[in-house]
Amino acid sequence: MAFKIKNLPSFFLILLQTIFFQLVIAIENGTNTKGGHWVELKRSIGISAMHMQLMYDNKVVIFDRTDFGPSNISLSHHRCRFNPHDLALKLDCTAHSVLYDLSHNTLRPLTLRTDAWCSSGALTPDGSLLQTGGFNDGYTTLRSFTPCPQHNTCDWRELRNHSLSNSRWYSSNQILPSGKIIVVGGRNSFTYEFVPKNDVASKSFHYLPFLKLTRDPNRGEENNLYPFLHLLPDGNLFIFANRNSILFDYTTNKVLRNFPIIPGQEKRNYPSTASSVLLPLNLTGLNGTRLPDAEIMICGGAYPGAFSLANTLKIFLEASRTCGRLRVTDSKPVWVMETMPTPRVMPDMVLLPNGNVIILNGAMNGTAGWENAANPVLYPVLYRPGLVDQFPRFQLLAPASTPRMYHSSAVLVPDGRVLVGGSNPHRVYNFRANPYPTELSLDAYYPEYLETEFDSLRPSIVAVEATNNTASYGGMFAVNFLLREYRVGGVGVTLVAPSFTTHSFAMNQRLLVLEVVGVEQVAPSGYRVVARAPPSLTVAPPGFYMLFIVHVGVPSDAVWVQVK
Repeated sequence: MAFKIKNLPSFFLILLQTIFFQLVIAIENGTNTKGGHWVELKRSIGISAMHMQLMYDNKVVIFDRTDFGPSNISLSHHRCRFNPHDLALKLDCTAHSVLYDLSHNTLRPLTLRTDAWCSSGALTPDGSLLQTGGFNDGYTTLRSFTPCPQHNTCDWRELRNHSLSNSRWYSSNQILPSGKIIVVGGRNSFTYEFVPKNDVASKSFHYLPFLKLTRDPNRGEENNLYPFLHLLPDGNLFIFANRNSILFDYTTNKVLRNFPIIPGQEKRNYPSTASSVLLPLNLTGLNGTRLPDAEIMICGGAYPGAFSLANTLKIFLEASRTCGRLRVTDSKPVWVMETMPTPRVMPDMVLLPNGNVIILNGAMNGTAGWENAANPVLYPVLYRPGLVDQFPRFQLLAPASTPRMYHSSAVLVPDGRVLVGGSNPHRVYNFRANPYPTELSLDAYYPEYLETEFDSLRPSIVAVEATNNTASYGGMFAVNFLLREYRVGGVGVTLVAPSFTTHSFAMNQRLLVLEVVGVEQVAPSGYRVVARAPPSLTVAPPGFYMLFIVHVGVPSDAVWVQVK
């Protein structure tokens, strides 16, 4: 269905449409919307959370862009940033990045020197954020942020002697088994390259025709930006753009397989923005000798022409209602399509510690881009990939009160909550815009497993029996935990890699269900589980992971382990 929004009554029309859709959802689903609850953490963090990265010290790096003028938070100690290339302010005394402390619900401003608008990033094996690209003076910029849990004074560093080889605006990142990070695509950049840049030879880039072939020719309708990247257990890369996907050997620059085109007319990448996850990799029963199956899931998107209609005429087509699952390790993979409870463009998909997926944020109509969407989807959706029947797989959850439209983001944090922020569908900060003002707030969604009724089933990790909390490839390690009400056969161990999230894609998001070798009771309410670490670098790239004990679907708080 299409909506044409006139100038004067646009606010009222969109408001009525939103109320109508939300009523329809509630009526169709009855009481099946109680799951979990929302808490506002900060009314304002001073910036709109366009990009988020969780760090191993339980702090979250959040940043926006530098080219729209001042933010609502000042740099500390009366510092200012002078940049003659900035398009808005040459001298700027406000911050465009903050470090949010999960434990204390506090934040401090950070200093971005160049424009990181619509950029990408990934964590290196030592836990530093390597951040790539942006706009204008940030096109080829490499930045890093290294946690400093002891003294809390760390800040962004610009790696001026190690710039990117190509412009990387709207590109995607994936950490590789070697610890290197591959950076793929970007606007008018049909190439990929590797970072960090350790030597002269590594400064080269490689042409990838797939990126150009998947770009729609109509003005502004690229639909192949922020391509979806997923490292598969065999070490090759799954790349999806627009409606197409390939199995790619980045070491030889060869396409090993062209996967079937996803069914339906919908486009799935920016600006027809969908979301994508690699579903949990299940290592149980493999004994570390076989690779797990791998399945990709892509949800949402927009129909052909949706961007142009929204951008020029403010006609907002209904977004896609479909999700597609593709088991890429099958000999003849076939897309299996499912229908979400609501249409959705610009969704965020977050893997929960128990292996379920939460789909949240976004809109029912339009596309990504300035003022290009209408009818926010306030209801998150829980998706349970392990169920056989597709219809109960989707469950509507407790609705949010804040629309999260263009330039919003979400990440899983160690206590099992989902941190949600951002939404600025305007060229500048606009707090009076109707109906979708710029959002500086930060919320947390508490999944149902965090409700008090599950307290007796929730494990509490006491210690990890591993040197320096290190899980060595293929080795065994043990975790001691407390549990008030133990149920036989209900204990699992999962590892979750923290994602870099922007523009509805959680880069490097990965969940592994480890093989449990045994569980024993060692004290009243005290238990010890022995698990096998991931078998290889291709299954779990080196780095820091959140380790959860999951008991009958209820996860513990995570502890950080380093896989290497």
